[in-house]
Amino acid sequence: MKARLNYVELTSFDVRAAKRFYERAFGWSLTDFGPTYAATTTGDTDIGIQADSAEAVGAPLPVIEVDDLEMALATVLDAGGTLAKPIFAFPGGRRFHFIDPSGSELAVW
Repeated sequence: MKARLNYVELTSFDVRAAKRFYERAFGWSLTDFGPTYAATTTGDTDIGIQADSAEAVGAPLPVIEVDDLEMALATVLDAGGTLAKPIFAFPGGRRFHFIDPSGSELAVW
């Protein structure tokens, strides 16, 4: 199974202010995906800004890209990960969240 870190989701109280900051600080271009979400779309390691408090996690959310989501879910659980959110659809595709044995939350898409 191919897997690589390709996304980090950051929590924000104000997606517009965060978007302006990253555009000014680093020259990044962020695309709006609704009123509470924006992201870079370079195809490299991108960042997303999540301002929906119901969806945001308490820390940066690393997102791992895989070529087989169902196999990755089974492998994560078999390796000792705990399911935090089952597979769900979002504007970029499908993903699940898990907690690793040290308590960090990650997502796989």
